[in-house]
Order: sequence, then structure tokens, then C-alpha cells
Amino acid sequence: MQTIAWSPLVHNLKKFLHVCGRVLGLQSIGQSHPVPANGTCAEARERRRVKQINTQARVTLYTDAMADFDWSLPYPSQRMPVLARNVVATSQPLAAQAGLRMLQQGGNAVDAAVAAAIALTVVEPTSNGIGSDAFALVWAGGGLHGLNASGRSPKNLTSDRFQGMAEMPRLGWDPVTVPGAVSAWVELSQRFGGLPFEKLFDPAIQYARRGFLVSPQTAYYWSRGHERYKEFEPYQRTFCPDGRAPRTGELFKSPDHAATLQIIAETKGEAFYRGDLADRIAADAKAGGGVLTLDDLASHRPEWVRPIRIEYRGYSLHEIPPNGQGLTALLALGILGHHSFENLPVDSAETLHLQIEAMKLAFADAYRYIADPASMEVGVKRLLDPQYLAQRASLIEPDRAQEVKYGTPKPGGTVYLTAADAEGSMVSYIQSNYTGFGSGIVIPGTGIAMQNRGACFTLEAGHPNQVGPGKRPYHTIIPGFVTREAASGEHKPLMSFGVMGGFMQPQGHAQVMVRLADYGQNPQAALDAPRWRIDGGLKVSVEPGFDPAMYEGLRGRGHDVTIADARTVAHGGGQAIYKLGDGYFGASDLRRDGQAVGY
Repeated sequence: MQTIAWSPLVHNLKKFLHVCGRVLGLQSIGQSHPVPANGTCAEARERRRVKQINTQARVTLYTDAMADFDWSLPYPSQRMPVLARNVVATSQPLAAQAGLRMLQQGGNAVDAAVAAAIALTVVEPTSNGIGSDAFALVWAGGGLHGLNASGRSPKNLTSDRFQGMAEMPRLGWDPVTVPGAVSAWVELSQRFGGLPFEKLFDPAIQYARRGFLVSPQTAYYWSRGHERYKEFEPYQRTFCPDGRAPRTGELFKSPDHAATLQIIAETKGEAFYRGDLADRIAADAKAGGGVLTLDDLASHRPEWVRPIRIEYRGYSLHEIPPNGQGLTALLALGILGHHSFENLPVDSAETLHLQIEAMKLAFADAYRYIADPASMEVGVKRLLDPQYLAQRASLIEPDRAQEVKYGTPKPGGTVYLTAADAEGSMVSYIQSNYTGFGSGIVIPGTGIAMQNRGACFTLEAGHPNQVGPGKRPYHTIIPGFVTREAASGEHKPLMSFGVMGGFMQPQGHAQVMVRLADYGQNPQAALDAPRWRIDGGLKVSVEPGFDPAMYEGLRGRGHDVTIADARTVAHGGGQAIYKLGDGYFGASDLRRDGQAVGY
């Protein structure tokens, strides 16, 4: 069994209990007859009443039924890991419960993952939907399997369409590629699932038909969507039927969404790509000036792929190969493998500097080379060549931040979920519309919000990721999976995990791996820890929570440091399941509404 550090959890729990005592106005949590620290019980109640009245004047996000308190969470709290033989972790509690229901009804980890993914399209539409793309890594049958269910651009989409533009559009039909999430649900269920496909839709359909209570972060991003998509009438009619976004704690129903999921369940996805739903998507595209056709939808096929990996300090990190950006995390770790952290404190400026510089080098190569595999000029093998990685690592200066360029190898808004079952199967799964609700296109009467993954194409002539017909774009969403080599030489499953958040994702993967492999931190601590994010050039955004000397240490090395106001999904939100001797350790990031559940 791998030794992991539990002490950060215990330390944070003590801090949490101390804060609880202060919030309650108690001198000591352990007193048998607690007395308010300042005055009598009656006086304390009066102070709380006055404070509550004053606070209500500042409330901006509330519901009619629950307008008497502030929804903000101003005090630190600590999520505890879930230790169980069957575990699901997602970014939204209701979706996690949907997956758990499948496990309790005799399903396996794949059934749980697919049910959770379907439910997420309903309860967290601000990050994904029926019109999303998806990727998955599945440990089953003694091996790791990769699924690329990202869609291709329309066959009639050419670069000429964007003449005179500086970058790809993000809204409307132009950035819409064929959605692949539905095909992922079907493919995973058919190959590895144990329950009937239709059963996996039950929780999602119930949430859509009967309604669900909107969670805080979802409500926040929903309100932003209401403003962003003001010009898209079908979007407003579907997701803001009362002329506004639903508020925290408010019941939201989506009957069109429920009906569409019912059709997909009954036809095993056929209606979406070759039936009534496909007809409606193609018709709306034509009416809206898009070039997506019935043939584009019918031609879509998900693809089983061989995961790519890199060894790091005795661990192996596995990622989906391009067109996903998982290669970026592997490049960063491959570079860091040539630097030692042995005598460097975990949260020191020295440690973070090395990670930041390695990630800058990795992204320089990623932006230059990652594309649809059929268009890539330099393959994965050449980019992960040990000699090339050593050469890139040598460019890092320990005391100076640099602006970097891509190398030349020698020839030669997303939701993440994970599930594991008592039989040993583990799933790392991710699906996304890319930015928020996606393109703003909602197919009338269906609840289908179309993704805008094509916005990740480039308009640079001759670039391997240049927009063109029938191509998969550079993809930001990446599921991660960690294995360790056993004495037999076989790789054994250790952890399925992911960190959501656009271009933050490979940065999050690398940071979690460093904390796990170099410092022995447990998965919950590794997810909870403050993070950094490179923002181009010498700019780096760092979350609060580090020692003040660390920020100054980075600045002293030339980094242009911005300290974020709080730890939020701007620096990623993660979930993880770590395999123990006879069960799992489930962890859920404090930056999201989600949770880990198990039994």
C-alpha cells in the first residue's frame, strides 16, 4: 500500500474545529456547559439577530423561499475524504448521487460514471450538456483503455470562411463541431457496462422532469450565461424561462431536456446522430447559417485509443493522446524529472519556480504541435523523447523566470468525474461544452446546448491546428490516470483524477502529481492545496494560502505575480479516487460544488 501523508487533513480539521468555536462564540468546543465568550446567551443571540438583519441588506443571490440568510461561505472549511469500497466523485453532489445509485443497484464503475455524466448535463449545464464532447480512461480487465469521443468540424468548414478574422469565433454556429458526449455514453456502456443503457438515464430524467435545487457555483455561472447569451433567444427560452437565471436553492425544471434524454435512452443514441434529433440539429444549423449537416452527424464515431504516459518518480501518469492536451502535463513532468525536489520544501518559491518554468516550456510545445493526429507534424514519441526532455530541462534557470519558445525535437467554464467499484474497475471521465454553455446555440425544444470546441482551432496558415474540414481541434479537456509498476513488471492502477478548467487542466495535473510523488501528500490535501497558473509571458496567477515569503521569492526571480482573491475554479477544480488495499480514498476539490460519495 502506498504511504500518503494524512497530517494536512488532521491539521486542517483542528483549525476547522477552532474556527467553529469562534463562529459559535464559545470559549472552548470541549466545555460541558459552553458559555459565549462575550456576554450572556441572550446578548449573543441579539448580536446575531442584528448582524443577520444587517447582512440581509447585502444579499444579492437568494430565493423567495430562503431569502433570510447570506449564501456566502466566509469561513474556511475542510472536506474529508470518503473511504469506501465503491466511490463516485463529481463536481456536483446530485450527479455523484446518481452514480452511486447505479453502484447500489448492481452496476459497476462504468455504469456509475455514465449515469453521473448524463446527470451532469441537467444539474450543471453551465459547464457541459448533451451537445458536449468527452474523453475517458477506463481501467478494466487488467488494463487501461482510452476513449476519444471528441467530434470533428463540419466537412464543409474551410479556413476561407474566416478570412480577415484574427481568431476563431466563440459564439454562434462557426465554432460548433460534432458533439461526441452521447457517443461516449453509448460506447462505454456497450463495452464495459453491466446495467441496461436506459437505466443509466433514470436520475437525470427525474432531475430534469421533477426539478432540482440549483447549487451555488452553478447559479453564479448561470447568471453569467444569462448575460453572455442575451442575443440567443432559444438559449434564453430554455435556460432562463423566467427572464433570468435560476438562483441558488431555486427549483429548476427542464422538460425539453428530459424528453431528449428519454429519446437518446430509448434509441441508444441513434436519434442523436441519425434520427429525429439529428434532423433538428441539422435544420437549425442550416437556418442559422451554419454548415453542420446530417452527414457530419451520421459520420461521427468515437475512437478507442492507446493512452500515452510518462514515468515520474516511480509513478506513471497516463493521458489521452492528441488532439487532447494531456501531452502538456507529460511534457512538464518529463522536464521536471531532470530536477530534484529532494531538499526543497513543498510550498517554497524554489519548488514552484521549477514547476512554473517547466510548464511554460511544455505549453510552448503544446501550442505549436498538438492538433488532430492526422495533421500533426511532430508525433508524441518525438516530443517525449528523453534526450529532448533533458535538453528542454536544461533551459530552466533556478533563479530567473524566462519567456520561452517551442523547441524542435529531433526526427525519429468542464465537468470531471471519477468512479471506482469493489471489483477493481476505475473510470476517469471528462465532458465539456468548452466555455460555459458553449456556443450559445440551443436546438429549440430539445434542451441541447451545442459546444464551441472549434474555438480552439487556430487561423494561422499552415499550423497543424489550423481550422479545416473534418478535423478534431486542439482539446483542453483531459482525464488523468496514475499507475505504479509492481514487482512483476505489470502496471497496477493507483489513482483516477482530473482537474477541470480549460488550459489550467495540465497545470493542475502536474501540480497534483508533484504533491503526490515528491511530497507524499494524500489526494485530498493535493487537491485542496493552493495552486498557481501561468498566464502568458512572465505572468503567473497564484492563489492565496502560501507563505508570504513564497510570493516574494517568485517576484525576486522575475515572475510577474498576481495573487488571486480566493481559491476558486479559476485555478481548476478536481476530483480523485486513490486505490487502497481493500477499497478507495475519494477526494473532492473545495473549489467546486461537488463531493465524493461511497458505500
